[in-house]
Amino acid sequence: MKKINILIAIVVLLNMSSCKKFLQEDAYDFISQNKFYKTEGDANAALNGVISVMQTQQYYGRTVWVINDLTGDQMKVGLPQTNRPELYSQTYTSTNGEISNWWNNSYVLINRANDVIQNVENGPITRATRDQIAGNAKFLRALAYFDLVRSFGDVPLLIKATEGADDLKPSRMPIKAVYEQIISDLKFAEISCLKEDKIPAASKGRVSSGAASALLAKVYLTRAATAAAESTDYQDALTACNKVIAVSPGVYTLLPFADVFNPDKKASNKEEIFVVQFGLAPSTGTITPRMHLPKSVFPNDGNEAFYVENAFALSYANNDLRKAATIAAVPGTANFYYLKFTDPARQGNSARNNWVILRYADVLLMQSEAMNQLNSADPNKFNGINAVRNRAGLLPLSLVTTPGKEEFISALVDERGWEFAAEGQRRYDLLRLGRMKQQQLKIHNITLDDKYLLMPVPETERTLNENLSQNTGF
Repeated sequence: MKKINILIAIVVLLNMSSCKKFLQEDAYDFISQNKFYKTEGDANAALNGVISVMQTQQYYGRTVWVINDLTGDQMKVGLPQTNRPELYSQTYTSTNGEISNWWNNSYVLINRANDVIQNVENGPITRATRDQIAGNAKFLRALAYFDLVRSFGDVPLLIKATEGADDLKPSRMPIKAVYEQIISDLKFAEISCLKEDKIPAASKGRVSSGAASALLAKVYLTRAATAAAESTDYQDALTACNKVIAVSPGVYTLLPFADVFNPDKKASNKEEIFVVQFGLAPSTGTITPRMHLPKSVFPNDGNEAFYVENAFALSYANNDLRKAATIAAVPGTANFYYLKFTDPARQGNSARNNWVILRYADVLLMQSEAMNQLNSADPNKFNGINAVRNRAGLLPLSLVTTPGKEEFISALVDERGWEFAAEGQRRYDLLRLGRMKQQQLKIHNITLDDKYLLMPVPETERTLNENLSQNTGF
């Protein structure tokens, strides 16, 4: 598969593309900037071009969970292919193609977002509309940088549209500066994007102010566990969670677990906060379900490329309602597969399942996480996690069953695992909660070298940009 280098991508994407319908897979027409962003329709078409990047297989259409679940403790390779076994075994190098996909497409999204932000803010559109579109673009830029800083540490920080050769060879910036930019973008999005219940049906998939608050909470929680931590991070995370919780249940609520992933019910899904939209032709479908389906159950199109890690499959309590909606046994084998994203209407590689980036259960668990860090003796810290456990049919936790901060973190690691299995969160959760090395030793019998707490900067990037340093050990 041809790799798109960040430098090439920046040049190609200087011109923004347009599409007729929000998130529909239409051919993009490249329009020069001096003829673009003249109307609200132009600006919305440009924003569609930013969002469409996320639908590619090499980004949120597949790579997101290959990178973040295969390097965790819950997923294993079924059909060995280049790049995947070394991610699973924690032996990846700077030439790994999936790591390159993650880096490259993050910067494709960033460059498109920069173009929208710059041109919309300088355009003739009304201030309110301009801010909403820029707020969406800044949220998406923040999300891409959040993925990058969690994956690679220091990264180039590009916040304007590329204009010349001097912009093509950026150096890496410290994580402190990257986090500051992420938070600034999300604060703008929080006040500029529409409330969830005010987004028109025709624009479903746009960023809401609640999505910005939810992502802010995760950013604060994550930064708090790094060298860039600020003393207020946990309190700021709790404040952001409480903003989202304050607008529920009218806007956000917990659904029966299986309904969260049912493509027939996604139009009215009140647990979703921000998702990448997928659909059948003429829209863009997702290959994710097919890659998990076993051939013995789906002989015509089962791919069987990935299985559930057996130790994880066996860790569910028998009465956990999430189990039957998440995994199933492969007949005649000792393996399990993920059926979480099954779509009965799928057409070959294409399915309708949205990719969920943020949902309400996540906010509830983040609220509990922040409260545990602020005051581990506060019994109210169990409110969020117990709401999620109650939905799953499990008994509540308390200071009696889970008395200390570390015991709570261990319980949270388990809970987040059962709740968000195969949703592209596991690696980040283990790193943030300080359990990556412990779980690799426990599940894979791997004594993880510190260098694997980050991913290497792709060698293709460093070949073309001598200003890019490499992470230690790679």
